[in-house]
Amino acid sequence: MIRFFFLSLFLAVLMNTVDAQDRPLVLTLDEAVQIALERNYAIRSAELDVATADAQISEAYGSLFPRVDLTSSYTRNLISPNPFAGSDAGSLFSGLGSIDWLAFNEDARTDEDPATVPISLQEFRDRQQAGQEAAGVVLDPNANPFGVPNVFSNGVSLTQTIYSGSAFAAVKGARGLREINEAALEQQHDEVIHQTRQVFYGALLAQEQVDVLEASVARTRETVNETELLVAQGVAPKLTRLQSEVQLANQETQLIQARTAASGARDQLLFILGLPVDQPVMLRGELAVPTNQPQFRIVGLLDALAIAIDERPDVEQARLAIALQEVNRGITRAAYFPAVSAFANYGFNGNVPSNRTVLTQTGDFEYETSSRGFFDDSYWDPSLAVGVRLNWTIFDGFQTRRRVQQNTIEIEQAEIQYEQAKEAAKLEVAQTLRELDGAEQRVQAQQQNVETANLAYDFAFERLRNGVSTQLDVRQASDDLDQSRLLHLQAIHDYLVARSNLERATGTISAVN
Repeated sequence: MIRFFFLSLFLAVLMNTVDAQDRPLVLTLDEAVQIALERNYAIRSAELDVATADAQISEAYGSLFPRVDLTSSYTRNLISPNPFAGSDAGSLFSGLGSIDWLAFNEDARTDEDPATVPISLQEFRDRQQAGQEAAGVVLDPNANPFGVPNVFSNGVSLTQTIYSGSAFAAVKGARGLREINEAALEQQHDEVIHQTRQVFYGALLAQEQVDVLEASVARTRETVNETELLVAQGVAPKLTRLQSEVQLANQETQLIQARTAASGARDQLLFILGLPVDQPVMLRGELAVPTNQPQFRIVGLLDALAIAIDERPDVEQARLAIALQEVNRGITRAAYFPAVSAFANYGFNGNVPSNRTVLTQTGDFEYETSSRGFFDDSYWDPSLAVGVRLNWTIFDGFQTRRRVQQNTIEIEQAEIQYEQAKEAAKLEVAQTLRELDGAEQRVQAQQQNVETANLAYDFAFERLRNGVSTQLDVRQASDDLDQSRLLHLQAIHDYLVARSNLERATGTISAVN
């Protein structure tokens, strides 16, 4: 991404400079390839696939790290149920006041003070209520003594995986997916380089064709001038001049068409590079056969096939697909084994009443009140538990076995695709080698043909000048020269494309030409 930023900045500055100076953008083949590698949409998408695989690897590792969960809840009990509803246990608690009365009367009988005498249960309750009211507390006789209006529940749980076959296999699978995405990115690089070369060579060919037609027009114009002199001298008829003028008009029309085609080829190149199609551009380079021989013309077909199997990204993708399917089978087989984890749970729960005033008995019928804080220890209780958990599916109706069988079939399919990819690579290498041989032979033949056609034209033109040849002979020689030059340029173009295609087929294509 940093490289993309600086390249974009360079292009922006360069384009602004071009606009300011009203000059076209000059591009070489290597520069065009570098721009395409940075701005191509498919490459940028493949790079994001690799980034996604990196995130998936981190996610897979996350299942092996400690897991911490925090839970917290608050409940407001508007109406609390009676926990003893429907049982006789409630009568026991409703009679606790009677027990206090019996204890008071028993103390009164044993007390040596004659003023202390036993009292009735109703008087006992009345004196209790009077003492509580004197302390400023009025108790609701209908209130549920077991209900707490505010309930808080807080907990922290920590879990650490000790053994999980599926988690370990998932990490390995995520790594395998990243390798596949990297191979896909590399393959996309190769395709973009080859595509850019093809379009660039096509634009050069269109420009070279314009140059050939411009030279043809210049020769024909010279022929028209010579014909006019011969007609003026009475050596040649006027028909010869008219024929030469018609030929000149036809060639000028062809030149206009060729220039239009060259402009369209440059626009197509700009589109491939991701640059504005209205940007003026000039291509630096020419169609020429490189001096160095391709590596595979030296090592031979068998070595080229071996290199293709080792270097081609698509073949590597097919091989990695087998490994990924094997990982998937390992994940499925992990269901046969137990998963072991350790855990620790800490809780901090609170049952906090809305009225936190506490009534304390200081005498038989005397009371004092005090207020407790919200986080008083009597309202909050901590808890802590640790342990080890084992999960093991003993029998699942043979589902795991059937899934393993399906994974095995998928592995076999991936192996077939791998073999097919290797054979397809061998076929493509053999075809591109034959295409390169044929293109090289055409280049050599057309180069010799251009030299012969050029000599024939010079000879015909000289004979016309001396009046011993016709304008038809010169026109035919000129057409032969143009055709031989165009065929020579086309042969060079086909050779360069075939050479690039061979490099792509063997997986050795490079951004630097």
